[in-house]
Amino acid sequence: MKALRKLVYPYIAWAAVMIVVPMLMILVYAFTKEGNSVRNFMFSLDSFKRFFSDPVFSEVLKRSLEIAVLTTIFCVLLGYPAAYAMVRSRFKIQWVLLTTIPTWINMLVRTYAWRGMLDNKGLINSFLGLIGLGPYKMLETTFAVVLGMVYNFIPFMILQIYNALEKIDKSYLEAAADLGANRVQVFLKVTLPLSVPGIISGITLVFLPAVSSFFIPKLLGGGKYVLIGNVIENQFLTAGDWSFGSAISLIMAAVIIVSMYITRRIDRKISPEGGLDK
Repeated sequence: MKALRKLVYPYIAWAAVMIVVPMLMILVYAFTKEGNSVRNFMFSLDSFKRFFSDPVFSEVLKRSLEIAVLTTIFCVLLGYPAAYAMVRSRFKIQWVLLTTIPTWINMLVRTYAWRGMLDNKGLINSFLGLIGLGPYKMLETTFAVVLGMVYNFIPFMILQIYNALEKIDKSYLEAAADLGANRVQVFLKVTLPLSVPGIISGITLVFLPAVSSFFIPKLLGGGKYVLIGNVIENQFLTAGDWSFGSAISLIMAAVIIVSMYITRRIDRKISPEGGLDK
């Protein structure tokens, strides 16, 4: 066992260099003024004051949370029926494969594909034109941004719910049916409660990347649909204000940590049998 423990050391070193050090740099930049020399840091809360005092940034953060929540809701509404159908299908492996295949392709490439389909002369508008219902301006809208996010993140929701449904002991369903419950009652009283942990895991995997996404709104929003991720990218790459960009990153990290804490508390209240812990 001691020999196996040594295999962990390279991972610890890699995590320290690639994760801990960058996070420490962001922490330092967030609490210092722009333009400080390396030898003389001047700690300041000006970046945080700027964020909370300017209503524009608060509005962007609010919009980012709204888009993330909307994306998560659609992923649950679309992902649960898909996962449920996969579990009841005879071709489970094939459906799981079809669900994961899109994730093998770079997310940026997939988003570019949707940009072409949503364009005024794209595939969707061409089809709508043929049936006399278009064309419509879809890019640079909330619809395009949410559609892109749902498409990119819904596999995580489907797979989490699928795993939860697949682990349900079939004897519970048979017992409920033997006691006189119909299919709807079996689903509401047994299947749905037992799959709640999978739903919560899926919500975590969808909400967290959605709230901080920057290239999906940039590509499908035409650069006009700004979310908090776009603001952070702009501060680092365009404005060159690393202090302000780091401060916003820390604020978003706090939002994500609070979101994870809430979902974890909810998950802990769900017992393995699907009921609430007493």
